[in-house]
Parts: sequence; structure tokens; C-alpha cells
Amino acid sequence: MTSTLATPFRSLSVRNFRLFAAGQVVSVAGTWMMVVAQDWIVLGLADNSGTALGVVTALQFTPLLLFTLYGGRLADRYDKRLLLTCANLASGALALVLAMLAFADAVQLWHIWLCAFGLGVVNAVEVPTRMSFVSELVGPELLPNASALSAAYFNTARVVGPALAGLLITGFGTGWVMLFNSVSYLATVAGLRMMRPDELLRGAQPDTRPRVIDGLRYIRSRPDLKLPLALVGVISLFGLNFQLTLPLFAKTVFHADAASFGLLTTGFAAGSLVAAFVTTARRGRPSSRLVVASAIVFAALETVAGWAPDFASAIVLLSLTGGATIYFVQAANHRVQLGSDPQYRGRVMALYTLIVQGSTPLGSLLIGALAEHLGARSGFYVGGLVSLAAALTALAFDRRTGKEASEDVTMTKDVEPEGVAIAKEAAPGQDGFEPEAVRR
Repeated sequence: MTSTLATPFRSLSVRNFRLFAAGQVVSVAGTWMMVVAQDWIVLGLADNSGTALGVVTALQFTPLLLFTLYGGRLADRYDKRLLLTCANLASGALALVLAMLAFADAVQLWHIWLCAFGLGVVNAVEVPTRMSFVSELVGPELLPNASALSAAYFNTARVVGPALAGLLITGFGTGWVMLFNSVSYLATVAGLRMMRPDELLRGAQPDTRPRVIDGLRYIRSRPDLKLPLALVGVISLFGLNFQLTLPLFAKTVFHADAASFGLLTTGFAAGSLVAAFVTTARRGRPSSRLVVASAIVFAALETVAGWAPDFASAIVLLSLTGGATIYFVQAANHRVQLGSDPQYRGRVMALYTLIVQGSTPLGSLLIGALAEHLGARSGFYVGGLVSLAAALTALAFDRRTGKEASEDVTMTKDVEPEGVAIAKEAAPGQDGFEPEAVRR
């Protein structure tokens, strides 16, 4: 019984990962508090403009679009623990600037835009480095569990953060929320510096001159990576714009105050948290069919959530949508990360980050303008229906390629000598790239 209960948390047996997770819980909670405070200020300054909110989101994610691949290159070349330390200190400094402006009641839109862009530059390095660093903390066998637990603590913070932010904004103002976020980054820095470097599973010596183009060539040689990356790209662009659609939904459809907005965001995060714990049971690389099926479920739920007739039903539907979101994103993440060679993992996860978050500037501007003219519900409808079309297209493609692969194997066995067929089946991968799962 004890071992069964302990299974979802098995990666926490690794000391370095425990330190990392503890620091992240505090830091991510502060980040989500900051998101609520920042969105609230923008909506107040811009008279509930969806376009203004979309500009802030676009500025924060544009650097990811421009620089993430180079961030992945840095992650493959330099000490990831040092990179993460510097990135968190820089993020804390930016949050502190906004906190001081808020206390002085001097915040203007351009201040938020500038800090959002600066944070985006930092995240272009921090996100791919953090995602690839998890494998160094726990190794390949515990990677699915550690990745799922990372999503779990991320969504735990996402539940607690907005709820606390709503209360603090109502009682004390936005400045205290931003100050807490600034200080919270020190928790991650402390955890990183307390780690034992000799217990990190770094594998072979990293390439001293990694190139972005080599990472792209590696991905191009891997059809099993290209399909989930393409599907994630379309859904991220149209369907994963909740940082924009949720505040608009709360304020323009249900006319919610800050506390109610925090509650709506908490409902979405609660479903995400449940799904994150469900995925902790995963022990291996998920199939392509599972990734596509989870995308179909997500798309259907997002579409239905846009129809929510009242605040209570909106919380329930958004909770289900949040759960489907995390299950899909985790399935795609695990399929990509567990299929990547460690030598290229930083650059592979940089491309994954580029696709997931770098598409946000375009998606936020598009959905923001759409919501401003057609209402907040339209953001959910369009995001859900386009995501559904992409998932069904991926399903058809997956079935076709699966059928072709089966026919190729049959033809190979019919016309080639047995030794040649066996050699081909045993080959590690195209262009000499060997997936980690196969090598091990």
C-alpha cells in the first residue's frame, strides 16, 4: 500500500530534484500571482481592451519566438544550473522594478510592456534549459514521473497563486503581489545552489560548439518527433491562449471582480493539477495515437467551455478544459523528450518551447482582436474548433503513415534476404541518430 502511494512521487527520492521542486513551487506561485496583478493593471489602464492585453502577451512571448533556439544551444553547451541561477536572478530584478512602480502609483502601460519583453528574453534561455535540466536531475527512467510532477507543482502554484493574488489585490493592492513575486525567485536560486553537482546525471561531455542547424537537422530526420511538434504548434497558436481569454471571459462576460477572476483561474488550474498527477503514473514514452486522442478531447472541451451560461458552469467546464490541456501537453512533451538523444535534447526542447510559447505572440494578437470585436466567447470557439480540425488531420496522417509503415515492413520481408531485413529493423534511426529509448 505504501509503495503504491509513493509511486506518483518516486522522483522526489532524488535529493537534487526535491530541492529544485521546492524552489519552483514558491517561484511559480509568485509568477502566477504576478500574472493576475499584471493583467488587472492592464485592463484597468486600457479600459478592458483585449488588444492591449494581447500586446502585453505578445511582447512577453516574442523573444521566445526569436531567441529560444539559441537558448537551447546555450543549454547544450554550458552548465544548466548556472544558466538557471542567472535567469532567475534577472527575472526577480524585473519583477522588483514593477513592484516599486506599483508602490509609487506610477505604473504606465509602457512600463509593463518593457518588463514583459525583458522577461521574455530571460525565458528564452530559462525555459529550454529548465526542461532539459530535469533529465540531468533524475535520469531517463524517472524523467516521465519528474516531468509530470513538474506539471503538478506548476499547477499547484497556479491554483494557489491566483487565489492569493485576488485577495492581496483586493486588500493591499498590486504592489505587494509583485514584490512577493520578486522575492519568490530567490527560492529557486537557493535550491539550485544547494544541489550536489556530482550527483547530476550529465552523461557525455557536452559539445563545445553546438549548432542550431544540427538540432533542426536531427528533428527533420525523425518523423516520430515532427508529428507531435506540428500538432502542438497549431493548437498552441489557436487553442492555448488562456492567459488572454480567461481574464477577458471573467471581466466582460461575467463582470467578475479580482477575487472572482482568481477563482475562475483557480478552477482551470485545479483541473490541470488533477491531470498532472494522473500523468505521474506514466513510465515510458506515450504513443502517437495517445497524443492525438488527448488533443481531440482538449479541443472539444475548450469549445464547450466557451458556451458556459453562468459563472458556476464556467468553473466546472474550465476545470475539465484545464485537465485536458495538461494531459495533451504532457503527452506531447514526453513523446518528444523521451525520443530525443541527450546530445540534442536542449535544442529539441528549445524548438518545443518555441512552438508552444513562441507562437503565443501571434495567437494572442489574433485571438485578442477577435475577442474584442466578437466577444470573449469567440476566443474559446475559434481556438477549440481549429484545434479539433488539426487533431483530426493528425489522426488521419498518423493512420496513413502507420499503414504505410506496416506495408513497408511486409514488402521488406517478402523481397529482401532475412539478414538485410533484420539489420534494417535493428537500425537505430535515420541519418545515424539513435533515439534515447532505443539506445537504452
